[in-house]
Amino acid sequence: MSDGAVLHVKGRVLVGPEDVRDELWVVGGRVSYDRPAGVRDITTVEGWVLPGLVDAHCHVGLDAHGPVDAATAEKQALTDREAGALLLRDAGSPSDTRWIEDRADLPKIIRAGRHIARTRRYIRNYAWEIEPDDLVAYVAQEARRGDGWVKLVGDWIERDLGDLSPCWPREAVEAAIAEAHRLGARVTAHCFATDSLRDLVESGIDCIEHATGLTDELIPLFAERGVAIVPTLVNIATFPQLAAGGETKFPRWSAHMRRLHERRYDTVRAAYDAGIPVYVGTDAGGSLAHGLVAGEVAELVTAGIPAVDAVSATSWGARAWLGRPGLQEGAPADLVVYEGDPRADVRVLAAPRRVVLNGIVVE
Repeated sequence: MSDGAVLHVKGRVLVGPEDVRDELWVVGGRVSYDRPAGVRDITTVEGWVLPGLVDAHCHVGLDAHGPVDAATAEKQALTDREAGALLLRDAGSPSDTRWIEDRADLPKIIRAGRHIARTRRYIRNYAWEIEPDDLVAYVAQEARRGDGWVKLVGDWIERDLGDLSPCWPREAVEAAIAEAHRLGARVTAHCFATDSLRDLVESGIDCIEHATGLTDELIPLFAERGVAIVPTLVNIATFPQLAAGGETKFPRWSAHMRRLHERRYDTVRAAYDAGIPVYVGTDAGGSLAHGLVAGEVAELVTAGIPAVDAVSATSWGARAWLGRPGLQEGAPADLVVYEGDPRADVRVLAAPRRVVLNGIVVE
């Protein structure tokens, strides 16, 4: 498209789950529902339209070994773009990826700074590894460096125990979450097991990643406090492989991981049924490839979440939760065009017909 060109998107524009319009226009990179006057240079795209998808848990600038160079991070972001994920909540990265915000051709990114973990209680080269007395200071540091989120490692394997256990005492997380909120940041935490959850939620945490340790006893607490979960089911699918690798050294941990995997769908469905907000995240960038957002939506449906709500978890609902616009009048024109209605069959999300970012057709 040339300067001054207008994009005409027509078909079925899903502004919301039930708000369906026949067309929209992209003028100056922004959404309009009024046909512009006197424009001759018009490009037309047709199909079923969603706001750019959200991957609410990924890691740009990170691979299985730690930070990566800018060229690799760029490829990661481009892979997400090709999949239609145009808004990324980066849930922890040791790389400084602020430069992505200056690239109009890359997805928009919401950074949570670097993971904050207990000493020797997380993946090597990923996190700031500290002790509880320093937690408030590091949370404040990452709150100032990020885009309104801070990421804690809530539990991890404890070698002496041979199993998952909480990383932080209650008083440390209370003070740290209060400090993040004072600075205007929300807090999320990696949690596989159960034992850390009550302290984190009662201390005011905003979100739990993975949340495989949710129990019938804890689910009402999450619902009452409005704490969201991002299940990352495409990552939880790897638990049996992880368990097999640790069987000899940590048999108790391996058995625990298998149990969490076996009940993963029941856990997510029970959370959804209780009214806990559930959002799409893939955990891409560690050991998983980027571009898996459609697969995660399909996993939510397999867990028993209705298709329209699974779609919302990566589009309208996820964008509202993160404070970013969808396809409202005047919003940046970040959208994805599909062959069919994703509310009827989420599998169409795996094959975008067109991807439009900042008003430009990029795929």
